[in-house]
Amino acid sequence: MTKYIYELTLKVRDYECDLQGIVNNANYQHYMEHTRHEFLTSMGGDFAALHQQGIDPVVARINMAFKTPLKSGDEFISRLYIKKEGIKYVFYQDIFRKADEKIVLKGIVETVCVVNGRLSECAIFEELFKDYI
Repeated sequence: MTKYIYELTLKVRDYECDLQGIVNNANYQHYMEHTRHEFLTSMGGDFAALHQQGIDPVVARINMAFKTPLKSGDEFISRLYIKKEGIKYVFYQDIFRKADEKIVLKGIVETVCVVNGRLSECAIFEELFKDYI
């Protein structure tokens, strides 16, 4: 059993669906990004404040495996856990349809920190995530 450390419940909006009536694939990246941002906020982080300090977390790579489509009005739960691999923070993000807990998407998002314009370790993230990495 995966030990998720954060989850966020969201709902599909009509305009996120394509002609087939299912969520367009690009919107899943938005869902995952919103989940990571809310996770950071829940840990006491603030993207705007970090940027003001010259710290910019950026996505280096994303892998998404689509399992079951979501449709307009579906509620879903976006869950994540995090690991540290070298200089990277790797977010394992899974999305489940809320009604039946069916897996919708399995995602892996590799992020790095750019500090004052240079790829670097980030002491702030080490402190924020110390209980999870």
